[in-house]
This record gives sequence, C-alpha cells and structure tokens, in this order.
Amino acid sequence: MFSKVPFSELDSRLKRFRVIMDTQNPDWKLAVIFNKINLYYLTGTMQDGMLLIPRDDEAILWVRRSYERAVDESLFPDIRPMNSFHDAAKSYTSKPSVIYTETEFVPLAFLQRFQKHFPFTEALSLDARIACARSVKSDYELDLMIRSGEQHRIVLEERVPELLREGISEVDLVGELYAEMLKQGHHGVARFGMFGTEIAIGHIAFGESSLYPTSFNGPGGNYGMSPAVPLIGNRNRKLKKGDLVFIDIGFGLEGYHTDKTLNYIFGKEPDEEVLREHNVCLDIQSRLAEQLKPGVIPSSLYDQIMNSLPPDFQKNFMGFGNRQVKFLGHGIGLVIDEIPVIAKGFDTPLEENMVLALEPKKGIANVGMVGIENTFIVTPEGGQCITGYSKGLVTV
Repeated sequence: MFSKVPFSELDSRLKRFRVIMDTQNPDWKLAVIFNKINLYYLTGTMQDGMLLIPRDDEAILWVRRSYERAVDESLFPDIRPMNSFHDAAKSYTSKPSVIYTETEFVPLAFLQRFQKHFPFTEALSLDARIACARSVKSDYELDLMIRSGEQHRIVLEERVPELLREGISEVDLVGELYAEMLKQGHHGVARFGMFGTEIAIGHIAFGESSLYPTSFNGPGGNYGMSPAVPLIGNRNRKLKKGDLVFIDIGFGLEGYHTDKTLNYIFGKEPDEEVLREHNVCLDIQSRLAEQLKPGVIPSSLYDQIMNSLPPDFQKNFMGFGNRQVKFLGHGIGLVIDEIPVIAKGFDTPLEENMVLALEPKKGIANVGMVGIENTFIVTPEGGQCITGYSKGLVTV
C-alpha cells in the first residue's frame, strides 16, 4: 500500500548526517532526533518516538506509537518498541553527559522528561547540521520534486483559470482548488519548519487582500477566516471584474514540496503600471535563476540583486509598506522553508542538487501583489525550473 523509502536512500542520509556531525562537532557522542520531519528523513516513517544515533554504535529507532506501522512502512534496519523513555534507557549502559538534539523544535518539558532517563547535563543544537544534510537532494528526492513540480504547473497554469468566476469567494476558491490539487496527487499538507507557522494551502487572495498584513514570513498577505484563523481566505471577499488574483501555494508528493506563485487578472487586461512592475519581477527571477550554480554565495547573490534595483522599485518590493521580508528565495524539500536562503547571512556556497524557490514580488497599492515564484534545482548551468514557465499575470 505504501511506497517505501529505499534502504540505500536511508543509509546514505544517515551517513551524510554522521559526516557533517563529525566535521562540525567532532566531540559528539549522541544525537537524539524527535522531530517527525527529521524522523521521516532518516527512517522513512513518521511516528511518535525517537531516533538515537550514538557516534560509535548503530542507530535505533524507538517507537511509542505506532510500532506496527513503523515496521510496516519503514526499511530502517533497527526499529524497537517502547512504552516510555525508560524502556529505551535500559538498553544503554553508557549515557553521555552532552547530547545533540533539535533545540528549535523540542519543548523544554518534553526534553526534561527525556532527561530523567538519559541524564545529560547539556543539550546542544543539531538543527543546522540536519538542515545541512537535507539541503542537498538525492536523485530519489529530485525525482519526487520534479513530479511534484509538473503537477503544480498543471494546477496553476491549466486548472485555476477554469475555477475563476465572478462572485466566487476566496474561501470557495480555496475549497475547489484544494480538491483539484488532491486529484493531481497532492499529499494534502503544506509543511513549514519555522516554529508556530500554520498554513493550510498557501496564500489565495483577491485584490488588496494580498497586501493585508500577516504574521507569516513572506511577501504576500491574506485576510483569512478570522483573527482566530488568519488563514485560507475570506468568505466575504468575492471575485469581481478587474481583480488581481494572487495564488501562492505549495504542492507535494510523498512529503516533498515545490513552491509556485501565479497571479491572474480577472475580466480585463492589466494596467500599464501593473504590467511594468510585474515584468521587473520576472527579470529578477531570471537573473537569480542564472546564478543558481555550485559555488555561488547566497548572501552575495542577494546583495548583487538588491543593489541593482532603483530605490523607487524597492519600495513595496518583497512585501507592502513596512512589512518587507529580507530574502529573495529559499530552500525547499520536506518543508517549504529550508536552507539555503537567498539573504544576508547565508554565506555557505550553493551545492549541486540543492533546490530553491525564487519569489521576487512587489505590492501595488489598491491592486495587490504582483510577481512570480518557481522552484529551481541548482545545476552547473544555472537553475533548472521544475514548476513551469508561465510568466504569470494571466488574463482570465
């Protein structure tokens, strides 16, 4: 029933992680993985449990629930049941005083419960290490992402224009769009790594709704359902002639995402200003994609592009008003917001087979968010787009 991650894939991932730990933290003794995305990456299953990786011994996946499912769907070589951390602790005669774990994700109370049975004195972060391991995609991962990208293209370039009609609400469009995505094989969720980030599908907005402030760290906006659920769309905002329709969604197959944004003009041709600003964003994406080559420094690429933009264009670029984000693109894979990021502070060179979403966008008052987003593979020839080549601003 399930498509299992091959053992060779799991083995190479764990070896890559170990090499990174040996290089960057040569004194490490024990890594403890709790986060379910990281568990899936290293074991091929996403259960309530933990992966213990001793430096000098074999890794063991300990599963509280469901052990049966883990065994059924994972080819990881050593999976054992546990009712509590106590059960796992009995199998280890030596427990190091320093552990490495996912400090960005693990709640303090949870870690304290683990500490009762594995009495460490210090917990250090391995978040950057496993993010580094995940940032370079294997052929297996690239295949899934390329397939995702093609279905993503079909949904936004071919299906969405058929769904747009006068009077439809943002919420109704989201419902119909989600159904269409599932028909095309979407895995049903849009996952993010940033703590506390919730997204149902993405940002789907009509007109000025795409400029409305949100807590989400991205250029676009959305009114949302209510202050309690500032996501999905607004029931009262309905599509009318002349509206800009902004659709920024993730798509995924078997855990692996692509990211794509297209916008549409409903019932009329775009105004000159809208077309001009949009075309500048297209040019920026093209210039960025040309530089997605091994060895390129993301922070330098960011500075190069930003320094080339005139001050009047930078106003409302990558956000509206004072809500501009400080990046031009981001890594993507098992979550939509991975490393590397095209931004200041990301000084490690790009590597072949990293995958990034490039999203130059600009807000226009009383109109909405124009621009583009597509997903690219880093190659020696530059970025290979896997989500289609529509220029956006599609007249419907």
